[in-house]
Amino acid sequence: MTEPLHIVGGGMAGSEAAWQAANAGIPVILHEMRPKVATFAHRTGDLAEMVCSNSFRSDDDEQNAVGLLHWEMRAANGLIMQTADRHRLPAGGALAVDRDPFAADVTAQLKAHPNVSVSYEEVTELPETGNWIFATGPLTSPALAEAISAVTGTGALAFFDAIAPIVYADSIDMSKAWLQSRYDKGETEEERTAYINCPMTKDQHEAFIDALLAADKAEFHEGETAGYFDGCLPIEVMAERGRETLRHGPMKPVGLTNPHDPQTKPYAVVQLRRDNKLGTLYNIVGFQTKMKYGAQTDVFRMIPGLENARFARLGGIHRNTFLNSPTLLDEQMRLKARPNIRFAGQVTGVEGYVESAAMGLLAGRLAAAEILGDSVPAVPQTTAMGALVTHITGGAEAKTFQPMNVNFGLFPPLDGVRGGRRGRKDRYKGYTDRAKEDWQAWLDGQKTATA
Repeated sequence: MTEPLHIVGGGMAGSEAAWQAANAGIPVILHEMRPKVATFAHRTGDLAEMVCSNSFRSDDDEQNAVGLLHWEMRAANGLIMQTADRHRLPAGGALAVDRDPFAADVTAQLKAHPNVSVSYEEVTELPETGNWIFATGPLTSPALAEAISAVTGTGALAFFDAIAPIVYADSIDMSKAWLQSRYDKGETEEERTAYINCPMTKDQHEAFIDALLAADKAEFHEGETAGYFDGCLPIEVMAERGRETLRHGPMKPVGLTNPHDPQTKPYAVVQLRRDNKLGTLYNIVGFQTKMKYGAQTDVFRMIPGLENARFARLGGIHRNTFLNSPTLLDEQMRLKARPNIRFAGQVTGVEGYVESAAMGLLAGRLAAAEILGDSVPAVPQTTAMGALVTHITGGAEAKTFQPMNVNFGLFPPLDGVRGGRRGRKDRYKGYTDRAKEDWQAWLDGQKTATA
């Protein structure tokens, strides 16, 4: 009888790992502490619940590394991608989903799989025997974090993820705001109008920044430090870095024309992205925050079009833990101190839903192959998967290791391709063409992969 694989954590990474291993014929026990043990950010007991944005970001598999990762996961029969495609919402070239039906669908598919059983309890130790994948994500329980620290001999690094607020669509003043995706991007009219845009004059922008800087912020608990990941900075932290920082980030006004006043270019623009299939909820793009709730409503209602906004959810903040993976994990994502254990997902030091699910996909396949006695060649670094796993298991500098999104900077250079901004389009297409060929070849060589 085939040994079971235990997977701890039912988020993006754990769900994907379970699916991949189960499809390879491995009996999987998926351990999820929710809903018995709650977290700050989760609302349900569903697997793969989306607690921050509802977007998997760009779906462009020719010019974007995230879109390439989508392609690779689809090619590998990825659960997260195939489910996301079924619950897709218009998002102007991005892959956004209706979050609650998406999580319910992932949960139903895993529970219906003959090789998967779900056990609802908290795991607080690192077992010395058996086959395990720990994919506990950014909200690893304190007890388990202590156990990991005890085994690895090192403290987990920490930073804070801030959650963006969600606004009821019918409370947005569309006499001031308008529907448009940046640069009118998208194949359909629905895609080209996937965002609500709120324009600001220079005076409005300056007043907004003043209020943002003066607003009451959440206090940190004793022993916590504010080491933020640059890809998910709270807006008030960005504002503290310079008054123009937001205007060159989430509030940039480029690629947009205000139909209410087409001759006047907005000084800044706040974008809201559709958050559910019904179109009744919109999240404020890039507006992660640690402001206190009362301050949030006051500050966000300064945005033109949101003066009377009603909030389905205000922003929040939570601690995120991750391993110093270049020091602790081998190239097969196994814990060097205890090789019967693999880690996957955000706890390994990747950032984002897509990257977390991708590392779950790899961990599930690698664990299944090991249990079945198959040898698996290294994932080519020329692929998005390979670039990420190489980064976290040795490609990054351990002393300065920080969470990383997938990006073309992690890929080996291309020969004979022009550098710089002018050569970027051809270079990115070269990266993705090479990656697709190499990833498909790697998949074709896996005995354990099933359709």
